[in-house]
Amino acid sequence: MINKIHTLGGYFHEYQKSMTNPDDFWEQQAECLYWRKRWDRVVDWNFEEPRISWFVNAKLNITESIFEKNLYTHGDNTAIIWEPNDPGDRSITLTYRELYMEVNKFANSLKNLGICKGDRVALYMPMVPELAIAILACARIGAIHSVIFAGFSAQSLSERINDAGAKVVLTADGGFRGAKIIPLKAIADEAVGKCPVVETVVVLRRTNTDVEMVGGRDIWWHDLVAGQDEYCPAEEMDAEDPLFILYTSGSTGKPKGILHTTGGYMVYTAYTFRNVFQYSEGDVYFCTADIGWITGHSYVVYGPLLNGAQTLMFEGVPTWPDAGRFWDIVDKHQVSQFYTAPTAIRSLLSMGNEFLEGKKLESLKVLGTVGEPINEDAWHWYHDHVGKNKCPIVDTWWQTETGGVLISPLAGITPTKPSFATLPLPGVFPVIVDNQGKELKGNSVEGNLCVKFPWPGIARTIWGDHERFYQTYFSTYKNYYFTGDGVRRDEDGYYRILGRVDDVINVSGHRLGTAEIENAINEHPLVNESAVVGYPHAIKGQGIYAFVVCPELSTGGEEGIRRSIKQGVTKIIGPFARPDLVQIVPGLPKTRSGKIMRRILRKIAEGDATSLGDISTLLDEEIVEKIIQSALVDVKH
Repeated sequence: MINKIHTLGGYFHEYQKSMTNPDDFWEQQAECLYWRKRWDRVVDWNFEEPRISWFVNAKLNITESIFEKNLYTHGDNTAIIWEPNDPGDRSITLTYRELYMEVNKFANSLKNLGICKGDRVALYMPMVPELAIAILACARIGAIHSVIFAGFSAQSLSERINDAGAKVVLTADGGFRGAKIIPLKAIADEAVGKCPVVETVVVLRRTNTDVEMVGGRDIWWHDLVAGQDEYCPAEEMDAEDPLFILYTSGSTGKPKGILHTTGGYMVYTAYTFRNVFQYSEGDVYFCTADIGWITGHSYVVYGPLLNGAQTLMFEGVPTWPDAGRFWDIVDKHQVSQFYTAPTAIRSLLSMGNEFLEGKKLESLKVLGTVGEPINEDAWHWYHDHVGKNKCPIVDTWWQTETGGVLISPLAGITPTKPSFATLPLPGVFPVIVDNQGKELKGNSVEGNLCVKFPWPGIARTIWGDHERFYQTYFSTYKNYYFTGDGVRRDEDGYYRILGRVDDVINVSGHRLGTAEIENAINEHPLVNESAVVGYPHAIKGQGIYAFVVCPELSTGGEEGIRRSIKQGVTKIIGPFARPDLVQIVPGLPKTRSGKIMRRILRKIAEGDATSLGDISTLLDEEIVEKIIQSALVDVKH
């Protein structure tokens, strides 16, 4: 059983222990899980190359800590509860024994396709039990899974498949999302047409949509699994063998394949899940995230299952068939812990309290937020109306690259403040540095958030590009991991995340690189150049504001080009990257630094140009004045 903190004094004791002797602390946590061979050394690292290894030379298979370790005592306990998109359809429950058999069968299916240890498998699927089964099957045989969110376009999908070198793609005929059917197979077909490395496409029947099956390449999921043995021996893995690649947007426009390895990720997700959410046996845990994002990997699949928890997967959206869908699910399945994004909370808040009427929500013990900072109004609504003033809120801060939560309250233990992530978890040493890299000690300070020492869940590299890994996370401030976020540490030592300080926009918890969106906009034949910044958005946290130069645009054609630019970005990247505002401008400010230009444009998009005169590197005040005059927001000037 994973060690669990029970009191605030216990937290401070464990935190101090983890700082004084981190090797002993993490060794104690690791001993709660199953290893075939014990480690020779707990951690070996430096942030200069960077090189990070946890549980050096240990051998394991992560699925053995989920299944073999617990089947005798927990085999008949519920593992996954699946709630379908349509509330009129039947829910599905899988026990740990049933899940084990399904994972083994699909693992054998993958082996029959020629998939071996180290091969990459891409998953482009809806939120169905088979997605979790496939992930665990990959882990069972040592294949590296790469889940690609099923909202990405064909072009984005092909880029990720090619970068990973995936031999097999798992998809479905379609996916339900509210009232819509997403044509996943058609999108996958378009993508795979540009992916010469792909040998096989496995298709799950979900929507019963007519799809084209390519002879010699495509196979139905049910045909592949039919007759497979219900036992597959687990592949022995080194603790530092890759577990999965998960793509996140980067500032260069090319997505980054973040690589997580097996042993450290296992220990960290298991430990943080149990302690942040204070999970107890018999609780029903509901994380609303899609498995296509890191939250789904760590806190829908691996973290809960490593703890023998009941984890609830939801296929649909919070507002269909009405905005009470989440609360109906909570009451139906007697959910104990509920974990969602501030975007969803703000959206439901905006629709009023009528959708909470008649909902008991008496089973709830813990509420959580993830993906972006939560504003105070949303925090109070969530606490007062959903939690009925009795459920602690864990406002968690972490990233794809961190693997798991780094800063968060422990539910019911850490005193909370609205909009504060509060305190670091044991084993995590955050520091705040100024722009010159000087560490700002003490309380009541604000600067750039870094981490001083590694933790087991930290990413090891960017797939195929370790230099980019170094440049992105370790070159800005020497001997620190740089998160890219600004932060304030208040008078009580609590951390409040202030948002991105680099060229990344956080839209509804989705991190999007500005360069990726700009590249998509620049493909429009009338666009000469563009610049994209984030701006405050009442629902999504940050919206996307695009400044676009179109010198050949005819008079009166602005509305048409705005519409076609938005459509183009949707097609190239996906609907979540669609700009909210597109301003046609005569030119972009010419500055000595791209960061300065972006700072100018961000100020304009935020409606505040009052401080622009302080930017001494501004070279073209006339252009800036013209942009301000035609801005799509009211600019204080």
